[in-house]
Amino acid sequence: MIKTLVKKLIKKKLKISLAESCTGGLLASKITSISGASKIFNLGLVTYSNQAKIKILKINKNVIKKYGAVSHECCLAMVNNLSKISKANINVSITGIAGPNGGTKQKPVGLVYIGIKKGNKTQINKCLFKNKKRSLIQKGTVRKALNLIIRATK
Repeated sequence: MIKTLVKKLIKKKLKISLAESCTGGLLASKITSISGASKIFNLGLVTYSNQAKIKILKINKNVIKKYGAVSHECCLAMVNNLSKISKANINVSITGIAGPNGGTKQKPVGLVYIGIKKGNKTQINKCLFKNKKRSLIQKGTVRKALNLIIRATK
């Protein structure tokens, strides 16, 4: 799937940038493990802490205060601000709770938001991974993000 994506982006001359939180750079690692990725991979940020989201991605701290870092609103701000910084054709933001701790009733472990912005079209996807194992949530998030990116490049 990842090779297909890289080839597709090269063929369409599209650049991609990422702002990852709960995946800690796993998506960037997957993409850059493919030969030829330098033609399409523009920028990868791991904005793991709220401070990094505020300082690097210029997320308004009130968004995080009001909605939390794991929210539709924060994911949207991440992808929109990333697109301003990166100037890539496709921008992706990921924020979530990979666990095993940190979950609440309202925001359980496995809750992840994936934002995709291509041109002026933006979509935020809410996912809830049932398996509460950290590595599986991270891998599942990367798989889901790759599917969404492939769909967005059709």
